[in-house]
Amino acid sequence: MAFRIEDLHHVQLLTPTGGEAVARAFYSGVLGMTEVVKPPVLAARGGCWFRAGGWEVHLSPVPDFRPAAKSHPGVLIHDLDGLAATLAAAGHPVEWDPHFPGHRRLYSADGHGNRLEFLEKEDQR
Repeated sequence: MAFRIEDLHHVQLLTPTGGEAVARAFYSGVLGMTEVVKPPVLAARGGCWFRAGGWEVHLSPVPDFRPAAKSHPGVLIHDLDGLAATLAAAGHPVEWDPHFPGHRRLYSADGHGNRLEFLEKEDQR
């Protein structure tokens, strides 16, 4: 093949129109991600972008929003127990799932109900 996939740049999730404050509260406030300044032409469309570690999430508003209940990004984490405690303390329930070989993982949801999967390699504990 003449091409190769290098890395994941971003994941796009949807929010309700005007949902930026709720997104900021979760992605910056709970997860500690840094908000990325959107280019002006894209900022005019609304939404917000966040970055941390090796992933970026772009949140885009839509008028007929429905949270992603099954599809989700899978994010590698260091200190999954610490993240679980942080999520629970912020009112975001955590659902542990032991069925991913070589990893510990949990599911939670952002402030709009979009499903998120967080994983930690078992050998990182």
